[in-house]
Amino acid sequence: MELIRGAHNLRPGHRGCVATIGNFDGVHLGHQAVLGQLAEKADDMGLPGVVIIFEPQPMEYFASEKAAARLSRFREKIHALRRYSVDRVLVLRFDQQFAALSAAAFIEQILVQGLDVRHLVVGDDFRFGNGRSGDFELLCEAGRQHNFEVVNMHTFYINDERVSSTRIREALLAGKLHEAEQLLGRPYRMSGRVAHGHKRGRSINYPTANIHLHRHTTPIMGVYAVEMFGIAGEPLAGVANIGSRPTVDGTRTLLEVHLFDFDRDIYGCHVDVQFVEKIRDEQRFDSFEQLREQIDRDAEQARRIFAQH
Repeated sequence: MELIRGAHNLRPGHRGCVATIGNFDGVHLGHQAVLGQLAEKADDMGLPGVVIIFEPQPMEYFASEKAAARLSRFREKIHALRRYSVDRVLVLRFDQQFAALSAAAFIEQILVQGLDVRHLVVGDDFRFGNGRSGDFELLCEAGRQHNFEVVNMHTFYINDERVSSTRIREALLAGKLHEAEQLLGRPYRMSGRVAHGHKRGRSINYPTANIHLHRHTTPIMGVYAVEMFGIAGEPLAGVANIGSRPTVDGTRTLLEVHLFDFDRDIYGCHVDVQFVEKIRDEQRFDSFEQLREQIDRDAEQARRIFAQH
């Protein structure tokens, strides 16, 4: 899969394709259905399939404080897209200049001149261009003018409800990991590099692998039974806290994972943490001793969860 960072990196060899546009946050079952639709058409037409995404996502640019928590960081999204029959991903930098681009200019510069799109798959509620002036009908009109077909994305339903990133966020927030897994088509994971911390966990006999999430907000908070992947012997069972660590006056969201019966140095390793079951919400304790006692109970509960699994 080829990753193209910015329209300025489009070359003549990139012209002629089947494309789709969207955030693809989480690359859930609904997205996977679209990717299947894209791959099937690309195969029929003998053309590469291209996914067009924006970075940052539009809402993160316009209202970063109000933007929904991402299900997947950029790296996680690209990794997920590699699993499907996607030939290229075009990442368009969503900045002031791009936000000012008119709908007509987007069609002309990106879809026509840049990619020479022959078939386009988008949602019928897709809006684009300055002031969100572009819509599905405008794309259909442009398609007739420039000889490319525009079709609706197939909507994917589970239990008579549309699969969406919003629905998955709601499930994660409610601690319904099994429901989120059903909608994603896989267990929910977060990835990152293990970094050095303040070593406070060692002082209460609970050393943790600290993973900075590099997110404005996260869709999941609290204490969980988890499995870690990316380390020899995977999956490695443990208990994790994801939050701002109120007991130590933390200010940024951190994922801290205590692995059971594990004492290897994994600093610098890039790992995936899979959330198995929620144990409780994050809370503040008046002392380290109270925190240690609660972690004892959390770890015991996590071990019981793995024993049952």
